[in-house]
Amino acid sequence: MQRFHIGAVTDVFSPDVAAAAPAMRSLGMRGAELRTLNGHNILEADREELERALRALKENHLDVIAIASPLLKCPLKDWPAQSSLTERAFDIATMAGAKIVRVFSGFRVAEPEKDFERVVDLLQDLSDKAARHGLIVALENDRACNIATAQEMAGVLAAIDHSNLRVVWDPAAAYISGEKPFPTGYQMLDSKRIALVHAKDCTLEGHKPVWEPIGEGDIDWPGQIDELAEDHYEGFINLETYWSGIGDCARNLKALVESPLL
Repeated sequence: MQRFHIGAVTDVFSPDVAAAAPAMRSLGMRGAELRTLNGHNILEADREELERALRALKENHLDVIAIASPLLKCPLKDWPAQSSLTERAFDIATMAGAKIVRVFSGFRVAEPEKDFERVVDLLQDLSDKAARHGLIVALENDRACNIATAQEMAGVLAAIDHSNLRVVWDPAAAYISGEKPFPTGYQMLDSKRIALVHAKDCTLEGHKPVWEPIGEGDIDWPGQIDELAEDHYEGFINLETYWSGIGDCARNLKALVESPLL
């Protein structure tokens, strides 16, 4: 029995969704996350490109789970310029039938706590705007950004009690940022506010990640997935690996989500 639906960011398979979609479906995936199309960011795609990508996903029975936007993956001082892309991201999500728009927290500064209130204000505003579109903005923890760990994420969730703000939980990003993602990091999060989980695995050489197939690195994916099941997580686990053997990663992830609880 498969405890979770699995999917992938399409460009980990191919920059061309028409090539990625059948490969994803052949590996038992049911969901797709759109980040780039043909080598450029999803928010730069024209209508014809989007329609072609959505047609390929539909033909392969893949639902669009999220738009992996680059919103707030910039210096906070540049947000006034980048913010003009917000409505574009929401419009693409609506067109694709996706309920989640992934966002970030600004490029990490030397003392991220000093930018915390600014980050909270921006995420509150994005959440309000998402609500008007019937969408969710999901903040991803990212080692390059001000919110990199579960501990930092928990601070944001405590500061913003908003039904349209949720989490993209990336255990590997937390690990690279110096946190033990499971069980320590995960247990700091409100599991009910996790909208999506990104799956990749690695070891570390110093502070540098060495990417590995899912389940073969330092991330306790069996433990993490079992705990998600115990917490009645209902979202997707999406492959977002940097490992070149994408098929092996997908098969490993599929085996993990099919394993029964011990």
